[in-house]
Amino acid sequence: MSDLGSEEGDESGEAGADIGEYEGDRNSEGERHGFGKARLPNGDTYEGEYKHGLRSGRGTYRFKNGALYTGDYLENKKHGKGVFFYPDGSKYAGDWMHDQRQGYGEYLYANGDTYTGEWAANKRHGQGTYVYKDTGSKYVGAWVNGIQEGPAELIHLNHRFKGRFLNGKPLGPGKFIFDMGCEQHGEYIEPMQEKEEEEEDEPPLPVEPKWKASEITKLTPWSPHEEEPAPREAEGAVTEEEKIPSVTEGGGHEPSSEVFNPASNGGEGEGREEEVNQEITDLGG
Repeated sequence: MSDLGSEEGDESGEAGADIGEYEGDRNSEGERHGFGKARLPNGDTYEGEYKHGLRSGRGTYRFKNGALYTGDYLENKKHGKGVFFYPDGSKYAGDWMHDQRQGYGEYLYANGDTYTGEWAANKRHGQGTYVYKDTGSKYVGAWVNGIQEGPAELIHLNHRFKGRFLNGKPLGPGKFIFDMGCEQHGEYIEPMQEKEEEEEDEPPLPVEPKWKASEITKLTPWSPHEEEPAPREAEGAVTEEEKIPSVTEGGGHEPSSEVFNPASNGGEGEGREEEVNQEITDLGG
């Protein structure tokens, strides 16, 4: 699931029409203008500022299903700073633009996970930190359209992985850094799939990238922005694939299929952003 939310609803019902009950200021043309309170035909309520008949300025909009938005409006759209409380207990606090999460904000999901960082068009986009509540593991790095992509660091209790992600999975050169004071260098590669003739028309099944270790060293500086030089062979170097705590081990929770899951033992978390994205249909406001 993406972060695209229909849960904010369409609050444009008041535009161009004086519908529902209203108590408050009006201008010389009879438009709602200034501070007022409105109860819409669908049961939603709004209390706050109006300009020329439209919600503009600070206000609080209460949906009949229990959701609530309090913050800035511009011409009936959430625009500026605001907090949205969703019916499932999740919450977003941050920047809005034209009714969408845009800019910088923090999302607390219903399962307790959090994302803090940049947003664009209702999706995690830019630099951000996603924290898995169940284990405390966290992803710190780049996002593209709600998916982990670009240079990042996946931090666990006693080790972390530095490298690059593509389509929500680690891929290419990287390294595991252990608290004991050593590193394992290597790369994530995509295994080749053997395709049988009778399966030519069937779409290929997703294949998890596989970690291939190259050598173990002391702690060294390295940036995923730069190409990592080929590691030199050293005594005791790991030249074969070796089982170590991978990025998929060490704990985590997966509220979204687009958030890389560091769950231990390959487990899949129960939380889903699908629960967050409940539709709130606003018939009148």
